[in-house]
Amino acid sequence: MASASPLSRRALMTRSLALGCSLAASPLITPVTMASAPWDGRLVVIILRGAMDGLDAVRPVGDPAFAALRPDVTGDAPDLDGFFALNPALTGLMPLWRAGEMGFVHAVSTPYRDKRSHFDGQDILEAGSGTDIAGRLRDGWLNRLLQEMPGIESDTAYAVGRGDMLLLKGAAEVANWAPDSALALSPQAQRLLDLVMHDDPLFRDAMTEAIELSQGRIDALTGGEDLDNATMMNTMQDMMRPKRGADSAETIAAFAAERLRGDSRIAAFSLLGFDTHARQTVQLPRALDRLQTAIMTLRRDLGEVWQKTAIVAMTEFGRTARVNGTSGTDHGTGGAMILAGGALRGGRVLGAWPGLTEADLYQRRDLMPTRDVRAYAGWIMRDLFQLSPDVIERTVFPGVDLGADPRLIL
Repeated sequence: MASASPLSRRALMTRSLALGCSLAASPLITPVTMASAPWDGRLVVIILRGAMDGLDAVRPVGDPAFAALRPDVTGDAPDLDGFFALNPALTGLMPLWRAGEMGFVHAVSTPYRDKRSHFDGQDILEAGSGTDIAGRLRDGWLNRLLQEMPGIESDTAYAVGRGDMLLLKGAAEVANWAPDSALALSPQAQRLLDLVMHDDPLFRDAMTEAIELSQGRIDALTGGEDLDNATMMNTMQDMMRPKRGADSAETIAAFAAERLRGDSRIAAFSLLGFDTHARQTVQLPRALDRLQTAIMTLRRDLGEVWQKTAIVAMTEFGRTARVNGTSGTDHGTGGAMILAGGALRGGRVLGAWPGLTEADLYQRRDLMPTRDVRAYAGWIMRDLFQLSPDVIERTVFPGVDLGADPRLIL
């Protein structure tokens, strides 16, 4: 019998698709180690893709001009502070608001102006840059934060979900996880991998982590039994089928909470569906419900770690003050941030309100930004991680003016 040729790592990686592993989403592409950071705060950043309409999410019902600009706004909107009311789709967050664990910031934006492109707006938001250096930064502001912190390992920060996130790209190692990344391995296959990877700690540790992350899903599919060849094939086929709800907000937030209860300190993921050019009264509540589900899942699953956690939900820009001809809103400028967490000093709607009369609007069409969205994120990092304001203004968010301290963290 002819001897079998050695199984190279390249061949193993090429054959990994036969094991049901999606390389684009798998931890195999990121070296992952389990290590604890010496700082204890947790940060969750949620990118709301599509440009959330802050005027509908957090309604300025106390502004006399609002009703004329938004005649389609209906529903029993819970009052926040006598001036702002919450979109009814977010009513489930009111217990957090009353507990001081929820807050909002209005009339904020990145430095991006006028062109109103989702692609440019999201790049500038995730790069954390000003428009003068947009396109020259190849890393994201969360990665630059990690580069300034001690004790960073791959498991310190997670990019969660299928979407590619500039936010966490950069020199600091981070881990990636997607809901459909799983490895179905028979005991024989796992022993073979151990043999092949034995002398390569980089790939060995990555493979070990990939298997650990997948084990919960595999156990659910097989009842915790060892996989024989037939069961392994059935399991692989089941994992490769599209899963209804696999990318749900609850699934993603639950995984983030699981990691943050352990050694991880930062998690970031995206939620879609905020581009509401038409039928906004139908489309926006669906997107807001996903955001509410993500926040409440984090609250439920973080346990005691919730008290150390701050959640920051950000979007690339706001939307027009006026409703368009298809009962939607178009790309705008000033928008809103949504904040939550047990570490938050909440129960407030922050931001200098610019007004909604035509003369008050930016270019007579958009909510006027009165502060940089990066400043609020910067103050959260300063207080949560004891990061120097100089580092934030010079490195994490180059060119930002942090301004007055809004005292966001307890």
